[in-house]
Amino acid sequence: MSRRALLSVYDKEGLETFAQGLSDLGFELVASDGTAAHLEERGLAVTRVEELTEAPELLDGRVKTLHPRIHAAILARRDRPDDLATLEREGIEPFELVCVNFYPFASAVEGNGAREEDAVEMIDVGGPAMRRAAAKNFAHVAPVCEPWRYASVLEELRAAGSLSATTRRGLAAEAFAATASYEASIAAWFADRQSFPQTLIAAFDKVLELAHGENPHQRAAYYAEVGARRHLLSMVDRLHGRELSLGNLSDLSAGRLLLREFTVPACALVKHANPCGVAVAATVEEAFERALACDPVSAYGMVCVVNRPVTAALGARLAKRFVDVLFAPAYEEGALDALRARESTRILVDNERRQFSTSEKDYRRVLGGLLVQDRDWGSEERESMEVVCGSISETVWGELLFAWRVCKHVTSNAIVIASGLTTVGIGAGQTSRVDAVRIAVEKACAHGHELEGAVLASDAFFPFPDGPQLALDAGVCAVIQPGGSKRDADVVAAVERAGAAMVFTGRRHFRH
Repeated sequence: MSRRALLSVYDKEGLETFAQGLSDLGFELVASDGTAAHLEERGLAVTRVEELTEAPELLDGRVKTLHPRIHAAILARRDRPDDLATLEREGIEPFELVCVNFYPFASAVEGNGAREEDAVEMIDVGGPAMRRAAAKNFAHVAPVCEPWRYASVLEELRAAGSLSATTRRGLAAEAFAATASYEASIAAWFADRQSFPQTLIAAFDKVLELAHGENPHQRAAYYAEVGARRHLLSMVDRLHGRELSLGNLSDLSAGRLLLREFTVPACALVKHANPCGVAVAATVEEAFERALACDPVSAYGMVCVVNRPVTAALGARLAKRFVDVLFAPAYEEGALDALRARESTRILVDNERRQFSTSEKDYRRVLGGLLVQDRDWGSEERESMEVVCGSISETVWGELLFAWRVCKHVTSNAIVIASGLTTVGIGAGQTSRVDAVRIAVEKACAHGHELEGAVLASDAFFPFPDGPQLALDAGVCAVIQPGGSKRDADVVAAVERAGAAMVFTGRRHFRH
């Protein structure tokens, strides 16, 4: 029995070398028209699929390989005499290896700009059918589908003459995962017209093996959602430092989402997915200094995210701190020299310029299931807010809006005290809102921040006046919160008695 390989690929990266290697090993190459033309142009001898099927491609290429002579050659079991007898009777030679990859549906519909009729034509039918057939019959057939696999497959074939059962099983697992991922991207495109489809199918591709999980004894990896326009590490390069950990990426995500709120120079310092210092300023250097001053103790081992290039001066300043991860859109000359002096600092540069997709869902794993919700993208504008007591100057309005935007990114119960467009006290993740206020006030005082004239933001309403009262007693002059408590009148009265102002936004921003 001759050795035969079936080749039908859209992505032709590395194909010529792979096909030549198979030919040198004695494989007859059988290929669909497009793949055959590509190989013939490069001097390789190829048998076209239609020569086997004795039928031309039909319906503008929709039907190419959907034929019994193709699928019988893939699915025949070599250890079943009746299967072999069927092949002999029908004059069919079996395939030992099948190399298939699909039309790039996900990239074709990226950005939601594709016409529906064009998107539908990028749905591959024959490719997944062949790939699944080869994977099902992995005991006898090798489904080799990804260009990065070609070299190792050729190496094993040259060394051992055939692929081991372990290798074929591994290739089958990859093939089924790939077809499932492909179908998931198509299902997601159809389901995009529904907010929450009856069956949710999401697929994720591994981007990176991580140094460790939340703790050193836990293994971890980072996966990106198939079809996502951009993701946490898309177009991000690591210029220096150790491998990233799960905690690094969790903090990085929190910081990047927070800085999305600001277009002016801004800096966010993040620990355990919570900001420990945020500031906006005229320059990125000033923004960093102010953010660091908020809570320099908590900032030890921080993830630092800035939205402007790191200058040489800022690089030198950062090099004196224990920075776990530094994330910036660029690094000016001289900045990296100083930063690289610290071996452990992970230096990341962001080359991504595509916009966030506001249709992205937020997934949270729970025991045996998944919680799915819309991401909390929006921020309320001043025009939609209500001043329920006191008067507010333009300067204080700016402080309130800054604190409100930061507060949305702090774990609930969340309290942010700000002054000078800088956080000066943050209370995060408390089960009691009054405790969150107390912590924010105590942190601010511990680090020498003057609270007279500061403002306070709360991610949800105050159920009692005791929380605002702690801040008012410390000097806070204005409070911004959603409102909606049964005791709103009591809370407003307490603020009024203190001669302070309060704004209701009408919308809360819990982050659990």
